[in-house]
Amino acid sequence: MTDSTLVKKAAVATSPELTDKVIFYFVDHGMQILTAIALMGVGVFIARWAGNLIHRWLKSRAYDEPVSNLIVKVVKLLIIGLIGIMSLGQMGVQVTPLIAGIGVAGVGVSLAMQGLLGNLVAGLTIIFAKPFTIGDYIELLGVYGQVTDIALFSTTLLHTDHSRVIVPNRKIVGEILHNYGTIRQLDLTVAVGYGADITLALSLVDAILRQHPGVLREPAPVVGVAALTESSVVLAIKPWVKVEDFVPAQAVIYQTVIEAFREKKIETPVPRRDVRFLNPPP
Repeated sequence: MTDSTLVKKAAVATSPELTDKVIFYFVDHGMQILTAIALMGVGVFIARWAGNLIHRWLKSRAYDEPVSNLIVKVVKLLIIGLIGIMSLGQMGVQVTPLIAGIGVAGVGVSLAMQGLLGNLVAGLTIIFAKPFTIGDYIELLGVYGQVTDIALFSTTLLHTDHSRVIVPNRKIVGEILHNYGTIRQLDLTVAVGYGADITLALSLVDAILRQHPGVLREPAPVVGVAALTESSVVLAIKPWVKVEDFVPAQAVIYQTVIEAFREKKIETPVPRRDVRFLNPPP
């Protein structure tokens, strides 16, 4: 008799035994299996109900749709996983070793992915605490820009030159953050001579700011004398503009102010120095 024949006979002999064991198991644990199936059905219903409830709450708080969907999916998986473990225990499966194995595996994965998990936790903190939102102009850690995307692992900032800065979320949480919001204040200066009509110069600047479409009416622009130098009076021009108008508005306002001053003959002095020779050459 060959080895293949022995294997076939052993398989034929084993197959009825396996079938009988399966049948006996379902007969002995029939009610437990039905209870576990019913428990899983209830768990799926609870997961859907909790997911819809959380999604409505996140929508009322104006969270981003992709982030809201991800949070809802995580909650559903956690509920279904918990109910699944309870169902396995109801069917007679030893759950304690399974939970212990999952715990050991989780510790190993967390140690191997500390940076990634740190970004994830920080991302959730940013999403729920909302120290800034999409559209805000922020500055931290020596980088700055307008927030264009808040993901679970990183935040994207947009510079005025349209370059992007990707900041890991764990670098943001716990650091000093300057949030300008959606508007910024320009800090412009222009110098006029001491002989110029300061009142007229200030009124011209004020009229230019009122006519500029990018300058916000609220908060009101700040215009006044900023400093007195050796050869000029320095005027401060500090209007508020939207973040996207920050750079274009500076150029337009400067050009308009210079043209208006020239038209009204308001002097904009050039710095100069008088040099005197104490011992002039013969």
